[in-house]
Amino acid sequence: MPLLSDHCTVIAIDFPGHGFTAMPQDSDVATLFSIQGMAAGVAELMAQMQFKPDIVVGHSAGAAVACMLTLDGHLKPQRLVSLNGALLPLDGVAGQVFSPLAKLLTKAPWMPELFSWQAARASVLNKLLEGTGSKLDPEGTRLYRTLISNPSHAQAALHMMAHWDLRTFWDRLRTLQDPLTLIVGSQDWIVPPSVAYRVAESLPHLRPQDIISLPNLGHLAHEEQAQWVADVILPIGQSAASTL
Repeated sequence: MPLLSDHCTVIAIDFPGHGFTAMPQDSDVATLFSIQGMAAGVAELMAQMQFKPDIVVGHSAGAAVACMLTLDGHLKPQRLVSLNGALLPLDGVAGQVFSPLAKLLTKAPWMPELFSWQAARASVLNKLLEGTGSKLDPEGTRLYRTLISNPSHAQAALHMMAHWDLRTFWDRLRTLQDPLTLIVGSQDWIVPPSVAYRVAESLPHLRPQDIISLPNLGHLAHEEQAQWVADVILPIGQSAASTL
């Protein structure tokens, strides 16, 4: 983000409950943490700030929210950018049990604390990060430990996983008409590169140059090689407008 902000106006937000942002009080969790609900929340924030971004960049689950912003007519950016976007439902048995399991875990009030306590252990954290296909430096690992040790963040992530309907979203995504760039880490083990290529096959308006592969980078590509990813995003933004 600092690299991008040298050239553009960058607005970076947390989703509800994520990071160190509190959950809204008295909220309908099922609505708040659906893809449509999260997109509506982002749109409300942008309206409150009186800010209309020309480019919307979403990483992983954020890419789905970015697309939903335009599908639901909240924003009309000149281009969407998906960075290792989680845009398709999980295949096979995993796709059938993932959401019900997450819903079950959200009913256990002690689960976020247990997860955060376990994940903060060096051996567990290292395995989690290795599972992304990315290799972070010591500072990046330290920052992830700080984030993942926060039970509120773990609780919000579980709620999101429990209430996302990616199958319905996929049906909507195939109607997307907005310009979309798919940036793919070739070593992403969480959202495999095949996801981006399946999305591209379903959107006939995309051009070959709208898929950009980053060799040897994983799910956290922007944290492994920040300059490289910024150099990919900046020309996209500069060709569309002066704000990002």
